[in-house]
Amino acid sequence: MKLFKLSALLAGSALCSVPALAATVEKVAGGVVVTPDSGPSDRVEVTLHGDGIFHVVAHAKGLKAPAPNASLMAPNPPKAGTFTVSEKQGTVFVTAARATAAITKATGQVRFYDAKGAELLSESAPAVFTQTQADGTPYVTVSQQFNKGTDEGLYGLGQHQQSVMDFNGRDVELAQHNMDIGTPFVVSTKNYGLLWDNESITRFGNPAPYTLVGEAGGMKVSSGGKPGFKAQYFLDGKLAVEQQEASIDYQYIEDQAKWPEKAKAKTEAATEGQNTAGNAVQTQTVVWTGEVLPDATGTHEFQLYGSSYFKVYVDGKLVLDRWRQNWNPWYADFSVPMTAGKPAQIRIEWEPNAGYMALLHKDPLPAADRHSVWFTSEVARDKDYWFIPGKDMDGVVAGYRQLTGKSEMMPKWVYGFWQSRQRYEDSKQLLDVLHTYRQMKLPIDNIVLDWRYWKDDAWGSHDFDETRFPDPKAMVDDVHANNAEIMISVWPKFYPTTENYKELDAAGAVYHGNLEQGNKDWVGVGYLNTFYDPYSAKGREIFWKQIETKIASKGFDAWWADASEPDLHSNLSIEKRIAGMGPNADGPAAEFFNSYPLMNARSFYDGWTSYKPDVRPFLLTRSGFAGLQRYGSAVWSGDVATRWYDLKAQISAGVNTAMSGLANWTHDIGGFSVEPRFAAENPKPEDLAEWRELNLRWFQFGAFSPLFRSHGEYPYREIFEIAPEGSDMRASMVWYDKLRYRLMPYIYTLGADVYMKDGSIMRGLVMDFPQDEKARAVNDQFLFGKAFLVAPVADYQVRERSVWFPGKGVTWYDFETGKTYPGGTSAIVPAPETRMPLFVRSGSIVPMGPVQQYVDEQPEAPVTLVVYTGADGTFSLYNDDGRSEGYKTGAFERMPIAYDDASGTVTLGAREGKGYKGMPASRTVRVKWIVPGQSVAETTSYDAEVKWTGKALRIKRP
Repeated sequence: MKLFKLSALLAGSALCSVPALAATVEKVAGGVVVTPDSGPSDRVEVTLHGDGIFHVVAHAKGLKAPAPNASLMAPNPPKAGTFTVSEKQGTVFVTAARATAAITKATGQVRFYDAKGAELLSESAPAVFTQTQADGTPYVTVSQQFNKGTDEGLYGLGQHQQSVMDFNGRDVELAQHNMDIGTPFVVSTKNYGLLWDNESITRFGNPAPYTLVGEAGGMKVSSGGKPGFKAQYFLDGKLAVEQQEASIDYQYIEDQAKWPEKAKAKTEAATEGQNTAGNAVQTQTVVWTGEVLPDATGTHEFQLYGSSYFKVYVDGKLVLDRWRQNWNPWYADFSVPMTAGKPAQIRIEWEPNAGYMALLHKDPLPAADRHSVWFTSEVARDKDYWFIPGKDMDGVVAGYRQLTGKSEMMPKWVYGFWQSRQRYEDSKQLLDVLHTYRQMKLPIDNIVLDWRYWKDDAWGSHDFDETRFPDPKAMVDDVHANNAEIMISVWPKFYPTTENYKELDAAGAVYHGNLEQGNKDWVGVGYLNTFYDPYSAKGREIFWKQIETKIASKGFDAWWADASEPDLHSNLSIEKRIAGMGPNADGPAAEFFNSYPLMNARSFYDGWTSYKPDVRPFLLTRSGFAGLQRYGSAVWSGDVATRWYDLKAQISAGVNTAMSGLANWTHDIGGFSVEPRFAAENPKPEDLAEWRELNLRWFQFGAFSPLFRSHGEYPYREIFEIAPEGSDMRASMVWYDKLRYRLMPYIYTLGADVYMKDGSIMRGLVMDFPQDEKARAVNDQFLFGKAFLVAPVADYQVRERSVWFPGKGVTWYDFETGKTYPGGTSAIVPAPETRMPLFVRSGSIVPMGPVQQYVDEQPEAPVTLVVYTGADGTFSLYNDDGRSEGYKTGAFERMPIAYDDASGTVTLGAREGKGYKGMPASRTVRVKWIVPGQSVAETTSYDAEVKWTGKALRIKRP
């Protein structure tokens, strides 16, 4: 870490009294504009926001681009606090309370330092601008590298499926997709964040895109002395076609035309939810073999884009063995250390079933470039980014929310258990499920009506099919009478035959590209369709008014925004996706590619807060973007597959989503799309056993995710459907469901602290233990709040696993047994099928309540403060009415709690907050002190009990 003496570097005259700077530096509101002597930029503007956030905008010299526009990510940045501007030895300094920006006059390069003079972020080289265009308008591409050769940990960037926690040394493409959320915000262990303010497709890491293996300019491949791969196509095990192929490229729908005619399998009609040509009824296999020859020594990065079953071997070693649903292929990464001129053998085995496949590659980077912070965007007006300092990583996330918007508080019921299905076909199915949960006394708070409640030819009409949903309001009323909420799926999608489409089209607020391409969806006979334009203020207004009139008026509680990438038509090339989603009201689709989910969320937020101004809005959206948290939104990880790898990948996906500022995240328990052997009508016993164990392990993880939600394709996921009566599986699922509600006082406080304290619910180990080098890279554990260490099991038939216990000097309690483990060590811990390894940090105060059937069934129930001895601790228990916006004006209650380990004393502080309607005048507070060997996993016992009336009191350990 570089240091400099601020007093020395900043000594000298203030800017205003240095005439030599007058020609090259101009003071502007909040900062300065520097015109460099050389370099790629002719104007570099650096402005302060708050007491340490800096905004950098650099214009490309000699290139054309539209004038800067308002940021969608940070539309209302804080005003500048106190700062000074000075100059020393060719560098201009803008100094604020928490950070300093230094701009080199010669080149316009910018560096950032903390208040103590430690360098945090530095542009490693001048930006690279090149001329490009979008919709015929000149733009630039922009690439900027920072911190070349860095060893810092790097997190955030949205949600990705590579099972990677620390992105230092990794490449990440930020391009919205069904399962991938691209957010150009990175958080560093050096305690800063960088928000790259660009909405187009962006690459973090290597600026070069992946190219097809064998493509011109890419890695060369040969087989049998001939260029290209040897491709063998088999039908029912017999060779049908053998040919040389320059590359493996069945990546998109349009690429299917390359398929050899003699290798085409007979197919049957696609099943509901698929948008492929159908399912093969012949056994179909393709095998590619080839010798790849690198021209550079180093670690070569490969991606296999695929669906269905595929295996990849390199020099005879199996490196990938995956399955993905055919209508939703995705990338699987693998790396190969290679020596220039020394070939490697690649073999790919694939069962296509009308699926997709491509093999792509990137050459290695020099080590210093590989380990850097590097952003590259395809369409830009300028180089535009925000530097956000923090005293720790939580402080960085707080600064990000100060810049992009506070995270709205979720309604309390959101943190209970949700049940849904793809799909409840009629109102009776939905109500029968809810009634069964209530009859069986299985806690639940939310049931979800997924898509296709309309008639097949009327998507976007928002009209319920009266033959299946004869009285939607009565259905909603029944849900409410059973003390539950009901969420409904609303897509931004419209058939052009609907009146809603026609109204939006008359306002110029729908896209026509998908219609012009003639893309039909996968419902019934297939229908032409398109999406509305949420960048249009009028479009947002109309979109919500249609929802309000047809759906909200029936009493639905929350919204599910599916396909919000937008996924106009799956498996189209990027070029065709762009052609289908614009231009929008703000400009070309290529410029705004990643921000659609943000603007779509705004439609729901603005509409709901106008319709019900004192009821907290809630939206679950499949995709997100920087700033989404200000619109009362949560995200989920899309249509992930029912495989063990996909379960593991959710752990790092969730943590990095949280470190991207989106605290409220969830996933489909069990995975959405079901591997065929699990979905068979009469699965093999061994497959059924694996299916159930996979779901159980996923359910255990779900109980400690920010939002706890079961959803997916057939087989049905309801506890009483998937887990046989009397089975250990059912007992375990019920135990975790009830544990979630026992922990609700703790969980709801975590949710409140997201708004009140800019907290995170799901936390990377590195957030609380930044000096623990091993904690940085752990990709299969996380913290749930600051008390719990969660170690999910993501492998079949594993009954023990290794756990890293972070933090030297910390003691960790096994939640189940009370056994303790020292921090700074690893251990093999038990992981029986019915339990997930779960630990609690010494000094934690965990408030627990009784099992409830819904979150506020017993508002006056006693709370038990479970104190894990061995260290001092604090907690601030939060309560409010759970539904209104009153929390923003102080209508809440906090109970400050402190534990002194030396004396064993628990202190309850005086009530904080103004209180809220229906608040109990007093609370029964119980205390349970936990020492090594004790547990509260199966007990409701306590050691002391008091009545707290809002006044401070102390409770001594007996």
